[in-house]
Amino acid sequence: MDKNRENKLNLSRGLAFAYRVGDLVEERIGQGIEKSGLEAKLLRVGEMAYPHVWYRIPVEKGISGDGSEYHIYLKSARLDRLVVFFSGGGVAWNAYTAARPVTGGKVAAGLPHFYWNNLRPFTQIMNINIGITETGNNANPFDDWSFVIITYATGDFHVGDNDYSFTDEETGETGTVRFHGHANFRAAMEIAKEYFPSPDKLLIAGDSAGAFAVPALTPEVIGEWYPECEDITCLSDSGQLLYDGWRDTARDIWRADSEIADAITSPNITCDWYRRLYAVAGDRVRYLYACSARDYLLSAYYNDVANREFTSDAEIQETFYEQLCVMLEQLRSIAPGFSFFINEFPNLMVIKRGMKGGTAHTCVRERIFYLPGPDGVSMASWLFDAVSGKMYDSGMGLIKT
Repeated sequence: MDKNRENKLNLSRGLAFAYRVGDLVEERIGQGIEKSGLEAKLLRVGEMAYPHVWYRIPVEKGISGDGSEYHIYLKSARLDRLVVFFSGGGVAWNAYTAARPVTGGKVAAGLPHFYWNNLRPFTQIMNINIGITETGNNANPFDDWSFVIITYATGDFHVGDNDYSFTDEETGETGTVRFHGHANFRAAMEIAKEYFPSPDKLLIAGDSAGAFAVPALTPEVIGEWYPECEDITCLSDSGQLLYDGWRDTARDIWRADSEIADAITSPNITCDWYRRLYAVAGDRVRYLYACSARDYLLSAYYNDVANREFTSDAEIQETFYEQLCVMLEQLRSIAPGFSFFINEFPNLMVIKRGMKGGTAHTCVRERIFYLPGPDGVSMASWLFDAVSGKMYDSGMGLIKT
């Protein structure tokens, strides 16, 4: 056997082993959550929710990307203050990405994986009891707020309304993804309205894929569900991914509502949706954006968009940084009162193959939520100050002007 062939065989065996180990670890973690009693308590719509307890609520009208059941998380608190939180979990923008949902095996093996297509015990650890969603931690200024977590398992930035049948161009694999994020959102808001009919303060927030959903769906949240609320703040944490085809994806693949799809006029879908939101809401809303300077994961997504390489390195992270500098200028030109939290917390996700260096992906639902950033201010403090009416930037010394 020649050396090249032997190396390829060894690599193939190594990837296969990593794949099996990754799936096994994910399965064991899920089983541990179920057996240990750490899984959120099941609550049926209409049943009483006790304060400061996380509940898992099955949504009859909801469906995950692979056709399985859909649920949300809910926590009530003593104050009439509500967080509507859009969870992240990747994105599928074409047939290639639709054919590659996330599994533990793909993550461990470094194979392309673009979005979560179902909810299971393992995914709970991405949704509750960390960062802003943590309970019983005096360092969390939002512990006394009620929460509705709009979980994410559809790969469509929460805006889709389509059963998308695809054929993978590389493997010939066929399948269907239920891009039903918008219906899931609306069903979740019906539940939110039942449990929290008239909050005095409203924070609409999201991280990663959920960060894109914030400007896309806030017009419905404040126009249809909470039109009487006068104290509203929006936060997008880590929502940058430039792509020339977003409008086609939203219109033809996700089949998003026409107002949402037609608002996309540039490669920066986040700016386009904030432009639409500001046209609707103006200064009724406080606008916040957070991101790390060289996000290892968002840069990997951009690398795949640009070069079909789902990896991150110093070069593509620098490209991401340059795009971020431009994006912040664009956001402030849309809404002059936009405030930013920029950080350079390091990427600690060493288990992700092909994701070298860079900075952290998201902050609001991570332990780093409490850590001081470049100006000595934590996101927890910055965000609580903002919802209290004290708006300012943090970490802008990291951004070149």
